[in-house]
Amino acid sequence: MRVCVIGTGIMGKNHARVYHEMDCVKLVGIADPDRKRGKEIAEMYGCCYYGNHIEMLEKEKPDAVSVCVPTSLHYAVGMDVIKSGVNLLIEKPIADNVQKAEELVKLADEKGVCLSVGHIERFNPAVQYLKRLIDRGKLGKITSILARRVGIMPPRIKDANVVIDIAVHDIDVFGYLLGKEPEKIYASGGKALVNDREDYADIFLKYNGTNGLIEVNWITPVKIRMLNVTGTKGYVQLNYITQELTLYESVYERKFDEFGDFVVNFGEPKKKVVEVKKDEPLRLELSNFIESIKDGKDPMVTGDDGIRVLKIAAEIMKVCG
Repeated sequence: MRVCVIGTGIMGKNHARVYHEMDCVKLVGIADPDRKRGKEIAEMYGCCYYGNHIEMLEKEKPDAVSVCVPTSLHYAVGMDVIKSGVNLLIEKPIADNVQKAEELVKLADEKGVCLSVGHIERFNPAVQYLKRLIDRGKLGKITSILARRVGIMPPRIKDANVVIDIAVHDIDVFGYLLGKEPEKIYASGGKALVNDREDYADIFLKYNGTNGLIEVNWITPVKIRMLNVTGTKGYVQLNYITQELTLYESVYERKFDEFGDFVVNFGEPKKKVVEVKKDEPLRLELSNFIESIKDGKDPMVTGDDGIRVLKIAAEIMKVCG
């Protein structure tokens, strides 16, 4: 299968690397208006460089393309790829507003091309393991999920705020783990170190019996990517970066005390450091994308998934005063 990459920023470079390492595809083209950077990546992985992505689509006729351009360009470039009848994976978020996202998905459906969105944390092996624990009822009823995604502002991000750029990861993961969308959204955030867009936000999502809390910022001087899940049968700590997952199984008994009052007595929890088979989430994501094209099946993260996440992010920005 012939594949191309449009955009050679940090993510685009990584997409090119992973495609180059995959046995089932051949990386045939790189497109980026930055000639120096684009040619460097193309030469590194032995493919052709193009300054214009439309020219690349016409000449290389790829089966699949990764769109790794800045968020503000997702719509225009994505539309070009879809109109060419080429399957595509668009880096998250799918677009910079909901209307554009819906137009992309609609056209992809009409053209019969596969459209996936790069919500990469779904492919994190630790998240996959946690999903299985929740689905098997190992944690009981989930009462709360807490995510912290903080660190310094990435210099490459010029056209998106902290909610659109990084909170979307945890919004997607929450929906994936719980299998539902929030019924109520509360948020507060602002501009602390920059003047043109929000660089911090605290988000509270209510999922019909489960509370979801997300802290995101580009202010904290250390990079933290953590997820904590509390249920009636246990508690999990997950580190997105190291793919470490620690499970604490609750030990308690319900009884009545001498006054006839109902009490719950907790014992020492059973701690288990779960052996997660570590792997690169991007490799798993791109493998799923290619396999979905070959098999004619929906990818794990569809265009509709991308729209749902973007709608929630947009609502968060409305209330993030």
